[in-house]
Amino acid sequence: MLTVDLLGPLRVSVGARQVELPAGRLRAVLAVLAMSAGRTVPLERLSAAVWGTGPGGDQRANVRTSIKRLRRAVGTAGEQLVAARPGGYVLAVEPDRVDALRFGRLLDEAAAAPDPAREGSRLAAALALWRGVPFDGIRSDWLERSVAPALRERYLTAFERRVDLDLADGSRPDASEAAELAERHPLRESLWVRLLRILEAAGRPAEALELYETIRRRLADELGADPSPELRQVHVDLLAHGARTVPGGRTVPRQLPAAVEGFAGREAELAALDALLGAPDGRASGSPRVAVIAGTAGVGKTTLAVHWAHRVADRFPDGQLYAGLRGYDPSGEAVAPEAAIVEFLVALQVPPHRIPAGAAAQAGLYRSLLAGRRMLVLLDNARDADQVAPLLPAAPGCLVVVTSRDHLASLIMTYAARPLALDLLPADEARRLLVNRLGPDRIAAEPAATNEIVRRCAGLPLALAIVAARAAIRATHPLGTLADELRDALGALDRAVDVRAIFSWSYQTLDDPAARVFRLVAGLHPGSGSTVAAAASLAGVPESHVRAPLAELTRATLLTEVAPGRYTCHDLLRSYAAELCETHDADRTAARRRIVDHYAQTAYAATVLLHGHIDAAVPDPPAAGVCVTAFTGPDDALVWFAAERPALHAALTLAADLGLDRHACHLARALFDILHRLGRWHDRPGTQQAAVAAARRLSDPLEEARAYRNLAVTLADLGRFDDAHRNLDTALDRSRDEPAGQAWTHYHRDLVYAIQGRQADALAAARRAHDLFERLGDDVGRAIALTNCGWHQGRLGDHDRAVDLLERALVLHQKLGNRGHEAHTLSCLADTRLQSGDPGRAADYYRQSLDLFRELGDRYAEASLLAHLGACHHLAGDLATAREQWRQADTLLDDLDPDTADQIHTQLSLTDRSVADAFRRSRRR
Repeated sequence: MLTVDLLGPLRVSVGARQVELPAGRLRAVLAVLAMSAGRTVPLERLSAAVWGTGPGGDQRANVRTSIKRLRRAVGTAGEQLVAARPGGYVLAVEPDRVDALRFGRLLDEAAAAPDPAREGSRLAAALALWRGVPFDGIRSDWLERSVAPALRERYLTAFERRVDLDLADGSRPDASEAAELAERHPLRESLWVRLLRILEAAGRPAEALELYETIRRRLADELGADPSPELRQVHVDLLAHGARTVPGGRTVPRQLPAAVEGFAGREAELAALDALLGAPDGRASGSPRVAVIAGTAGVGKTTLAVHWAHRVADRFPDGQLYAGLRGYDPSGEAVAPEAAIVEFLVALQVPPHRIPAGAAAQAGLYRSLLAGRRMLVLLDNARDADQVAPLLPAAPGCLVVVTSRDHLASLIMTYAARPLALDLLPADEARRLLVNRLGPDRIAAEPAATNEIVRRCAGLPLALAIVAARAAIRATHPLGTLADELRDALGALDRAVDVRAIFSWSYQTLDDPAARVFRLVAGLHPGSGSTVAAAASLAGVPESHVRAPLAELTRATLLTEVAPGRYTCHDLLRSYAAELCETHDADRTAARRRIVDHYAQTAYAATVLLHGHIDAAVPDPPAAGVCVTAFTGPDDALVWFAAERPALHAALTLAADLGLDRHACHLARALFDILHRLGRWHDRPGTQQAAVAAARRLSDPLEEARAYRNLAVTLADLGRFDDAHRNLDTALDRSRDEPAGQAWTHYHRDLVYAIQGRQADALAAARRAHDLFERLGDDVGRAIALTNCGWHQGRLGDHDRAVDLLERALVLHQKLGNRGHEAHTLSCLADTRLQSGDPGRAADYYRQSLDLFRELGDRYAEASLLAHLGACHHLAGDLATAREQWRQADTLLDDLDPDTADQIHTQLSLTDRSVADAFRRSRRR
């Protein structure tokens, strides 16, 4: 069996026999084939990787000659091991027979490991494969520029993670190994952070302090920069002999909802929760402290949990995570633990491309990230223990608070959770709640009426809140009048409060428009909250007709305005409203159809505003009574998408339930773009699978092909390339009678190949798309494909050809008025000039692109272009201007998704790693 080792000087063996290959191109041919072991490498890609893309004789003949020589060197099994395939060649061995591929697999397994011990063992196995400089003695610009840097980065990241795990476990990593790596990469501050921590853990703080001064002087002399915040923090800890902190510069998540004003009572329950903070650790290592707050609906479980969590937040310096699990949501659709874990990973700053695909791997990554941290996790409104158990971290420093109507007995038995049964408020605490809401003077003036209100509400906080809101609205009315109304509503009998009777008492005071808006918004909206336009669409009236009813409902505490123009309510109120809908609103189905149309129409308008031309059919005009949200600009559209993302998912499901398959396709198409932009990559395949199903029901092969194309790209973003190409094959089949669909499918194939790093294949697909668009006379598609052709030519090293294609594409985009793609093409021209060593001309193109993207409101593109402009100045030696451009980029990045800075760093690394690292350091200052 053939074995190829590339992580150091080339080693080749067949069985026990070592194979010696002569220096030169033959080694590069084998290395390129080995990096795709088991997969066909197209001949043109192999040629470009080994000989480059410039003129140099018959490249096909060069490849064939080298393949023959390689087969002879391998021996009798040469033709089977180095096999010909249609269009190329394959090294017919398992990927694990190539150390570089085995290295990648082990690191992927480490990232998905369910616990730190298994993660550490996989990291150790991967790092042990490293023997020196990858591809040592192999001549290939492609391997050196495109493959080796990524391998080195993964190696260094893995080494740093292994050090973190060893330190967290109390082990003593080898300082000499860390020192050797840090000296080899002197400007990679994260390695120095680890080395200083290793020295600190080994009881050598004086040596660590001396080394810190050496690093500080080097950074000042060579970069004119101060040490990063992580390095400075290590210095502070060393001086103060403080506790060890975990390196990494992570943003601390603070996800707790706002605390409720007017909280009163619950001293015993708060004391019980406080006791968890100082409880002895008599539990299994790896087990967090868990509290379960259980009680009936409306008794104040969430209010208590959030109030206490805010009170002790400073005891958890690594942050607080919150998940509303909707266990008793009227829709019956509780949040799956897998979905909650993905939300936590996003909050923990994990870039979407680093979130593994499987639920088990995601849970393992979540637990690994919380290892060694002190975090508070609040899991609100859980249905059962099965929903909670996967969300428990394996970290004794963490504390988990769960609220539920169920006591979750199995959680108490299995995880030694502390039960906390929440009862109704005692009379004195209920009275204090009213004092906090209405003021002491008003309560003191009417003690008998106050006592009657307290008795009638029977200690249920939700009922007390609604009555207090009514009293606050009618500030000049005596409380006695309110008590009389409450007595009439509940009857004369002394009985425990029926919360629906309190709801009814408040509901009966509404005028007809407000009552109808309450029923429709609280009872029918597919999400957990509604905008003014969505409420108007449910009611089938203009927006101006629902503003007064919404204000009335807010004053009555039947709805809560959680943000300007956005309304929600307690799930008990949603259930109550849904019951009222069943008996009062015969047009329920029409209202549901209008809300789906509202979301489909608004999402399409927002997508076009953000992205310009999109591969999608134009929706029919809005149905009667449907309000479409108007946007002031791209920023406004992006804010709407971010806030309405859960509602859009719910609307997509509702569209399928109502048979609105065309709407389902429109909603899925909008989610395809925005979920990528928001970094919610793992949510995307499900939306496009829904589009595929809807298109099938429509018997619309064009819509089906579009859905398969989009599904393919979502899978490629998650690294599922085989599945992506299978879906593109299906899309091509559905488009067999429609050339435009074929052209767009080839364009999407180009995107998938580009994500794979298969630039030559991507270029071929882009050319096929371009040729088809040209035959169809589709100038928009032709210009888009031409831009990609130029981009890939530049990546393959043919910069002159790339500039020619991109300049032609630019003229077309300008002629067509496609400003988004015009800006993108300018940035591609700038990238090409920068890669060819011309930062001055690159800067000119970046500035033009920047001006356009600013007009379009694309803040990510603006940040990326500022970073690249800074790179141009840095390469030209103008460090002051570079730092100013990066400062502006940093300001924008603070408001964007956490992974965007990493994406920009990766882009800069393709041009110059030292510049990319300087950009990263500038963000830490």
